Amino acid sequence: MEVVIVQNAAAGGELIADSIAGLLRRKPDALLGVATGSTPLPIYQALTAKVRSGEVDASRARIAQLDEYVGLPAGHPESYRSVVLREVVEPLGLSESSFIGPDGAAEDVQAACEAYDRALAEAGGVDLQLLGIGTDGHIGFNEPCSSLASRTRIKTLTRQTREDNARFFDSPEEVPHHVITQGIGTILEARHLVLLATGEGKAEAIAQAVEGPVAALVPASALQLHPHATVVVDEAAASRLKLADYFRATFASKPDWQGI
Repeated sequence: MEVVIVQNAAAGGELIADSIAGLLRRKPDALLGVATGSTPLPIYQALTAKVRSGEVDASRARIAQLDEYVGLPAGHPESYRSVVLREVVEPLGLSESSFIGPDGAAEDVQAACEAYDRALAEAGGVDLQLLGIGTDGHIGFNEPCSSLASRTRIKTLTRQTREDNARFFDSPEEVPHHVITQGIGTILEARHLVLLATGEGKAEAIAQAVEGPVAALVPASALQLHPHATVVVDEAAASRLKLADYFRATFASKPDWQGI
């Protein structure tokens, strides 16, 4: 696992945006897996700036959704489809046809999960998947004790995750109890996994995911099994890493660093 410690969230966003820009230069129609929440916003802002300045052309890029709430009405501002369209697709100047996502309003949710896995495979697979990490070590909505071989499926959110997400809703009671999420097995099929974490509140989860054993109790630890996984953390999120000095030295020893 490649671990990069940066000064702050903006620096992490810029570094990852540089990597995405490099990917788009090599493969203009790359399929980018995106995450929602506040953590990846610096990535999307930095990438949008590069597109608008002409530094990179994203017009042929495709966007894949990591997860979706179940039961929110179409067009709900906090459905993850709406969030991705608002924060990624529209700022990058892409059309909605570039977007692939699961149907959280489907009558048959299990069929929708299976259809989404098929859609990802038919699209050629995800080239770069952005991830965040929960305070309990979850990735996507794969809560602790999720199978490391799991596929896209419906999950029940824990009380902790619903409390963490309540800030996006008018009241905690409005947070859905169920979601569709790419499974850990699905996530691990992406060619490059990039996880961004910032803040001291993520420090213990990062330490367990990076330096602890691979365990279903810490779903993000499954990234240790991937041939190209990058974890980008600020100093606060890196504060419990025993090998933090080693990771800093490794990054500093690459003066010609061109991305991750």
